Amino acid sequence: MMKKTWQTVKKVFTILVAVIAVLVMVFTIISVATFNRNDRNLFGFKAFIVLSDSMSATDFSAGDVVFVKNVDPDTLQEGDIISYTSQNQENYGEVVTHKIRARTTDANGDPGFITYGTTTGTDDELVVTYPFINGKYQFSVAKLGTFFQFLKTVPGYIVCILVPFLVLIGMQALNTVKLFRQYKSEQVAELQAEKAEIAEERKRSEEMMAELLALKAQMAQNASAAAASAPAETESKPDPQ
Repeated sequence: MMKKTWQTVKKVFTILVAVIAVLVMVFTIISVATFNRNDRNLFGFKAFIVLSDSMSATDFSAGDVVFVKNVDPDTLQEGDIISYTSQNQENYGEVVTHKIRARTTDANGDPGFITYGTTTGTDDELVVTYPFINGKYQFSVAKLGTFFQFLKTVPGYIVCILVPFLVLIGMQALNTVKLFRQYKSEQVAELQAEKAEIAEERKRSEEMMAELLALKAQMAQNASAAAASAPAETESKPDPQ
């Protein structure tokens, strides 16, 4: 019973490790291909890793992943949250996800929005114009970005990808050795069974030979006895003359 339970636990553990390893690998491939890529989307969503706590007071924190969708900028309103590519000097080129405070225009008269982070309430330095808007915020997944960033490090790769696959390889190697030993054991058992069968056949042959020899000796003895008694019977007959 214990052996059967252990086999079941080991099987479940192997499947679980395999599933986790595959899922992590798939997640890594998808995240590398889509996270923080304005030109890529996943099921219609763009995904960006939050880099600061500027919105942690109300919506999401550093290390979360926000998912946004393309919208017509003219449909955006005060209070909406948008992701945009920053043109500010201190974080130029980074994707920022902030809340809209109001509609406005920039120095060139182009339409845009005044945005701010809810943690400080301070307006962003520059007006966010339409060309730099990546999409409207839909939802977020807590700490998914932190996990992804960890995966990109050497320790993360070792812990989350390499180690599970090494465990699977090791377990398969152990199973292979076990199967090989079982095969050899079965071969030895078959050889022993064949030897026992041959020995049994030999024993039966020897017994049959002994019986034949005994029968032959008995027949010879009977023949000798018959031959010995035949002259005596002849001498005892009277002479017919």
